[in-house]
Amino acid sequence: MQPTFKMSPKILLVEDDPVLGPHLFEHLGQRGAQVTFLSDGEQALRCVQSQPFDLVLMDILMPGLSGLQVLEVLRREQGVPVILMSALGDEEDRIAGFSQGADDYLPKPFSLVEMDVRIDAIFRRVAMERGESAVSKHDPELVFDEARSDICHNGQWAKLTPTEYRLMETFSQNAEEVLSKPFLYQQVLHHGYSRYDRSLDMHVSNVRRKLQAIGYTHQRVESVWGKGYLFTRPSN
Repeated sequence: MQPTFKMSPKILLVEDDPVLGPHLFEHLGQRGAQVTFLSDGEQALRCVQSQPFDLVLMDILMPGLSGLQVLEVLRREQGVPVILMSALGDEEDRIAGFSQGADDYLPKPFSLVEMDVRIDAIFRRVAMERGESAVSKHDPELVFDEARSDICHNGQWAKLTPTEYRLMETFSQNAEEVLSKPFLYQQVLHHGYSRYDRSLDMHVSNVRRKLQAIGYTHQRVESVWGKGYLFTRPSN
């Protein structure tokens, strides 16, 4: 069973499908969210303008205003995270959503597990941006230089790319915690996870190689089969 949310987030669910809407409403409620459920774009816009929400989960095709129209107005007024849902699977529709400021896109049909993972990834990203994550577990032997987007060990710079630096920073801030691939795609690569996309694995491989090149062995990035990656101290 998917664990409940760490807090009790306020989620605005906007879906006019008479079967899917109640199903998502019940599921999110079981996970501990405070869910406001609407089926009309104009009502949704008035609602999110009148009270704060932690996330908006919204269909694109709706009565009244479309999800894209609601999103356009929201992005002029506030930065609440928005996940768009749509049966429209065309690349053009996804690009339209992201270009107007959507944080993620769920093409229908989708599983509840996929939705949960994407929601959790957004909440974790927001928490880290607000400084609400766990205290940084930076190893004193490893110096992080945000201005250079690089790390240093014993006077040697790893020569990381900006993406590799974000990856290492995320690993260090969540040391000894298994990070899922969907979370890392969202947090580090800034796009949704696809099991056919090997770009994350490539970045992890580069980070491992560069850590080895500067002689850093205190912690390492380990693969956790079927789950993701773990930044941890070697067991031997």
